[in-house]
Amino acid sequence: MIPFNIPPYTGDEDQYMKKAIENHKICGDGEFTKKCNEWIEEKTGTPKALLTTSCTHALELAAILLDIQPGDEVIMPSYTFVSTADAFVLRGAKIVFVDIRPDTMNIDEQLIENAVTDRTKAIVPVHYAGVSCEMEKIMEIAHKYNLAVVEDAAQGVMSFYKGMALGSIGDFGCFSFHETKNYSMGEGGALLIQRKDKIEDAEIVREKGTNRSKFFRGQIDKYTWVNVGSSYLPSDINAAYLYAQLKRAEEINEDRLASWKFYYESFEELKRKGRIDLPVVPSECKHNAHMFYIKAKDLEERTALITFLKERDILSVFHYIPLHSAPAGQKFGRFSGEDKYTTKESERIIRLPMYYKLTAEDKEKVVSAVYDFYRER
Repeated sequence: MIPFNIPPYTGDEDQYMKKAIENHKICGDGEFTKKCNEWIEEKTGTPKALLTTSCTHALELAAILLDIQPGDEVIMPSYTFVSTADAFVLRGAKIVFVDIRPDTMNIDEQLIENAVTDRTKAIVPVHYAGVSCEMEKIMEIAHKYNLAVVEDAAQGVMSFYKGMALGSIGDFGCFSFHETKNYSMGEGGALLIQRKDKIEDAEIVREKGTNRSKFFRGQIDKYTWVNVGSSYLPSDINAAYLYAQLKRAEEINEDRLASWKFYYESFEELKRKGRIDLPVVPSECKHNAHMFYIKAKDLEERTALITFLKERDILSVFHYIPLHSAPAGQKFGRFSGEDKYTTKESERIIRLPMYYKLTAEDKEKVVSAVYDFYRER
């Protein structure tokens, strides 16, 4: 079976994890946590990055730092993972879903302004497949209405928009280092903080509501409970696993981009014949090959193709069920305007095997099987 995903592994993870253990510092904010934070700050130009236990928790931290209150509204696409909404629902917010663009599967920036009300507090663009939303327009709307912007860049590590790293454009950015991502620590994430006035608050919330970070920097002689918070620090063993990959981030990125390019060029003939649609990457975007998907004609064809590939030992998957159609989505949110593309396009997507060190033989097998499917139809 060709799996859909294999978590990245460089071979150096073991020695870094062993060092973390030998340091007798395996809880949060050890040597490797700090190294990962510094890597993110350097690569993205972010004033402060904090490794977290998940991207979900990074989003929750952002919601707390923005003081989201019951009755506030938060605008986001319905085509996203549940964590994007959950982080704000936990604070009592109402989620306002906006339709997506059919080309990038990202929130349609032209529809956001129509969703703004006097209760709107934030916009949460989701950079699907590591391809940036139209951030210039989104930031323009945010400034016009004095709204915060939280980038869900779970899939966007090493992706850029007009030269700016994803996660570094809005007030906050959120990364994921889950095992399905380009760089992984099993479970993990990071909060990227662009607002310098929120850095100290973020450290306090992340450290269970204490000013412990200032204590370890020698700024105070003892630490205490000063605000609300929780435990968002990952183990330094997990950070050590991640750091091995961050040190070889360019190599991993180039490997994935080569696989993505192979798929794209191989499927261009099917696209020209009108059998499938391929991903669209706008000229101002530099993506990270987080995933490769094709779009079948409709839900029925997609289901048949997934079954066809599985019978040939190739695991392919679809993606999100739009949140506005879920029971919780109907309870905690509402759809602004018309669902013209969200449901329709979400039912067409099929994600093909994509991971670091995907072999040429396996890629060719995947491509051949997809062509066989369409020849038979």
